[in-house]
Amino acid sequence: MAEPDHALPELPAQAFHKLDTSDDADFYVQARLVTHIDDAALAALTDFYRQTLPAGGDLLDLMSSWVSHLPPEVAYGAVTGHGMNAEELAANPRLTRRFVQDINQDTALPLADGVFDGAMICAGVQYLQRPVAVLSNVARALKPGAPLIVSFSNRCFPTKAVAIWRGLDGEGHARLVELYMHRAGFDHVEISVLADGRTSDPMTVVVGRTSATPAAGAQT
Repeated sequence: MAEPDHALPELPAQAFHKLDTSDDADFYVQARLVTHIDDAALAALTDFYRQTLPAGGDLLDLMSSWVSHLPPEVAYGAVTGHGMNAEELAANPRLTRRFVQDINQDTALPLADGVFDGAMICAGVQYLQRPVAVLSNVARALKPGAPLIVSFSNRCFPTKAVAIWRGLDGEGHARLVELYMHRAGFDHVEISVLADGRTSDPMTVVVGRTSATPAAGAQT
């Protein structure tokens, strides 16, 4: 079992427990080449990426899958994809580099300091058991001012989502991610609702930026 995130002592002791305590690698061993959020909500996310991520930049797609939802007409310098299933990552045509790692067990990302122009976590933050440790490592790998875009809807695998996520509503989820980011060293954080759920699945993004490069050897 992953250790608790000690950077969030104000949260309940059971906040990051999961209903299914089996090895996450076993859960993700089967490739899921499907989307779990509807097309309209994903189109809103793609448009947000189009406006926010720099064309030609080097990007990090953390907790990725077989699709990154990047705008098809925009070229990026490189896209590094992380996930839990090698087959899903291999099927993603936007990725130029891929690596598999259980970041609930090992939060130390194999990435150099200050190299990325942007990063994304789509529909994955609800599964992080040490979110501040993971996001601190993302901040370390980003250039100063580069955005980390964390997006989510109301969908999840409930047995693998952490307890505090299951107990909150959409606004609560956004405030929780905002807390994660501030605690991880992002000093500029903004919340945007891209789709309110009335005509499509809901879609919210939380964007964090750092004004300075975090110290090397971020919390692990």
